Amino acid sequence: MNYHAVNFAAPTGDPHDFDFLHGDWVVTNRRLKQRWTGCTDWEVFTGYSHCTPYLGGGANVEEMDVPSHGFSGLSMRLYDHESRRWAIYWINSRQGTLFPPVHGGFMGDHGVFVGRDEDRGEAVTVQFFWTRLDARNARWSQAFSRDGIIWETNWIMEFKRLAP
Repeated sequence: MNYHAVNFAAPTGDPHDFDFLHGDWVVTNRRLKQRWTGCTDWEVFTGYSHCTPYLGGGANVEEMDVPSHGFSGLSMRLYDHESRRWAIYWINSRQGTLFPPVHGGFMGDHGVFVGRDEDRGEAVTVQFFWTRLDARNARWSQAFSRDGIIWETNWIMEFKRLAP
C-alpha cells in the first residue's frame, strides 16, 4: 500500500511562495487507478500547464490542459495576508464546480496545504504537497485520509519547465 502517516498543521506562507510556478510547464501525471484498495497501479499521462501571477503575486491562476483525457482545469491560489496562508481552489471542465479549498504555505522548498473534501460521497481530509526541486522542476502530490491518521497518496505530478 502507498499509505503514510502524517498529522500536523499546514505551515503559514509568504506572498511569493508560488513565484517558482509562473510560466509554462509539461506535466507528467501519475494517478492511482483505484483508491482505498491497496492498489499499486498508476495511470500515467501528460498535461500542459501555464501559471500567471496577479495582484502583485498574491494570487495566481494555473490552467492545466490534458488533451489525452479530454479535460482541462484551473487552480486559483489566493494569499491571505492576515492569516499568512494560501487558499488553493480547483475547478475542472468535467464537473464545472469549484472544489473546496486547501490552506497552507511553504517552509523552505516544501509546501503543505490541508482541507476537507469528498471522495465518492465520503468525507475525506485532503493534503497537497508542493516541492520546488530546482528552477526547471517541481513536484505536486495529493493524499486523502478518512481518519486524519492514515493517508493514501493518489496523484503525483512532475512539472518540467518548458524552454522560454
